[in-house]
Amino acid sequence: MKRLILPLLATAVLAGSAAAHDITSPTAPEKNAAFDITKTSALTDGRLTTFVMELAGIAGSVKPDVIGKLAGAKVQSCVWPTTLDPSRVGFDTASGILALAITAHPDFDDTPLYDENNDGDPANDGAEWHSHWVVLVEDKACGAGLKVRDVSPGVDLLPDTAPMPPIALDSPGMSPSLRGRVARITVPAGDTETVHFDAVTAELTVNAETTAPLLCVSGVHDVASGDLSLPGIVMRKAVTN
Repeated sequence: MKRLILPLLATAVLAGSAAAHDITSPTAPEKNAAFDITKTSALTDGRLTTFVMELAGIAGSVKPDVIGKLAGAKVQSCVWPTTLDPSRVGFDTASGILALAITAHPDFDDTPLYDENNDGDPANDGAEWHSHWVVLVEDKACGAGLKVRDVSPGVDLLPDTAPMPPIALDSPGMSPSLRGRVARITVPAGDTETVHFDAVTAELTVNAETTAPLLCVSGVHDVASGDLSLPGIVMRKAVTN
């Protein structure tokens, strides 16, 4: 797994129309096919925005092993880093890279408002694929050089649907779709046309040490652009009669 350094947002923004609308990525036999990105795209109708990730293998077919405790628990994820400001969904302005994530982690549940497995208990379904908005920042203490930003609830601004661990993570209950080789999610985000994005498949780890970042990006399976330069552009969906 590779280590990443976040590029300056200005790099992606200044790329303008020279950047690709979609991002295509070559397959790599050495990668797990379930995390090997082949293409990513995003479309908006002005009210909703849909992010799509196509993979070489079956989307969502690989989840973390259960270890039975929070410390050291693993998270598998499909992530779209964007140039949207974190304030768009309720975090502090200019506090990092706002990313949309589809995740699964059987050792804990961070969507207390939602019952993903429909068994009547909203607190036991972290292993089901679900969505988050997260704010990513650099941290050399993490294996891949990134973490979900640590926050202080009551001090740092958080969305109303944040589950309240001390990280910049929101659980707004948007249901992802993982079918065949495609992971897809639609979010209530308008005015996203020309926003830049990338696609990443990654593993995160909950740290056991209280002095360490709480949720590190511990390894990266694949990056659609190859360098996290956010070359994709959200496009206006064509109107059909």
